[in-house]
Amino acid sequence: MSVRNRWLMISVGLGILLNPLNSSMVSVAIPRLQNVFQLDYTGVSWIIFSFYIASSIAQPVMGKASDLFGRRKIFLTGLVVSFIAGLLAPFSPNFGCLIVFRIVQAIGTSMMVAVGMAIVRIHITEKQATALSVLSIFLSGAAAIGPFIGGVIIHWWDWPAIFFVNIPFVVASFLLSWRHIPKDEPSTTVTRGMSLRKWFDLIDASGILLFTVGLIAVLLGLLSAKSSGHISLIHVITLLTGLVLLGVFVRHELTAASPFIPLRTFAKYPAMTWVNVEFMLVNVLFYSLFFGIPSYLQMVRHVSEFQTGILMLTLGLCSLITAPIAGRWIDRSGPRPALLVSGVLMTLGSVWLVALNQSSPVISVCVALAAFGISNGLNNVGLQAALFQSSPKEIIGVASGLFNTSRYLGTILSSLLIGIIMGGKFSFEGFQVLGVILTVIALSLVFMSRKHRESGQLQKSANSGAKK
Repeated sequence: MSVRNRWLMISVGLGILLNPLNSSMVSVAIPRLQNVFQLDYTGVSWIIFSFYIASSIAQPVMGKASDLFGRRKIFLTGLVVSFIAGLLAPFSPNFGCLIVFRIVQAIGTSMMVAVGMAIVRIHITEKQATALSVLSIFLSGAAAIGPFIGGVIIHWWDWPAIFFVNIPFVVASFLLSWRHIPKDEPSTTVTRGMSLRKWFDLIDASGILLFTVGLIAVLLGLLSAKSSGHISLIHVITLLTGLVLLGVFVRHELTAASPFIPLRTFAKYPAMTWVNVEFMLVNVLFYSLFFGIPSYLQMVRHVSEFQTGILMLTLGLCSLITAPIAGRWIDRSGPRPALLVSGVLMTLGSVWLVALNQSSPVISVCVALAAFGISNGLNNVGLQAALFQSSPKEIIGVASGLFNTSRYLGTILSSLLIGIIMGGKFSFEGFQVLGVILTVIALSLVFMSRKHRESGQLQKSANSGAKK
């Protein structure tokens, strides 16, 4: 790889790591935020929900915007937006303002993720697979070590520092990107001739609105009922309204010319749909632990943020070490063996968490973290490989977008699961219930992995679906 391409990789990598880094650092900050803003566990959970909902919407929208306005402009704009959010969020006078800045941060960082891979794919033509795998390490590595960084930062400074830490990354990425990302001027005839109505149709503004309002209404209905301890009429109305809106959203997406989530693609390619369902469940399980274990350590076992970060490093290191080994294994044997081992490890890790009691050594949680870290490394590579096998080449861009959507749906569902189980207070009993549910999910993933019986099988299924 040439020196120019290396600098381009660094420029993009420093930008795209901000989204997973900020999504994971906050896992250690939840107990501190709960105390500072005097919230119950359900209330503070919106610091997670807001980020993932905004990211799930912003990434596909910004991907479409980059085709019109240029990928370089979108990437640099995302850095500016992230800088503003990182600078202002620490001074939030109340939790509502913090949520607003958190949403702005999610949009800014999503702008870079949405176009970062495309920039590398377009401008780096030599060893392109290696370049894309390096970016994947930026993404998965930042998510994996986020709790460790968050724990150390909060211990020495306080929760505002997890936002300030973005500033040096943003500044470095902006200076390097300004110099090393080539200009890609969009077609002026397209941008000048596009009305606001056409732009709204292109991004499916109606679908986005239905999805957002419906999802938030469902979350509010479920979480507020659990937090209050009883189900009132307003809770039922809110929940039903959300479900109706999501139903309307599904109907709208099936008829939209440029749908926000192309649901017809799922029906057309069942093998690809299976991979996305599996990926969603993996993320439900992984992020339930990602946010649940730090809260368990701090709220139940009264471990400090610094020690929590150190313990969570087990998860990140095991994930990072496993990923390159998994890549070579999957190249030889296909995704099935790796995904099967991953499912078994997740099951063992979940059972280990259920077996913990309040007198268990705190460090024993590292056994489960190691199991989940290894499984995460296997899943990151294995499910991506399964996606490529199950998706016809002509729709690989759409397939990748749906894959990311499945990730975000899984993360949102994981936060919802924890919120429903815990209600207003994170407890040891609730943590054990969570472990039982995750054991069931992990066992289902073991059986689902058997679907990938041999390398190439999913591709045949995809091709048969395409012929139909």
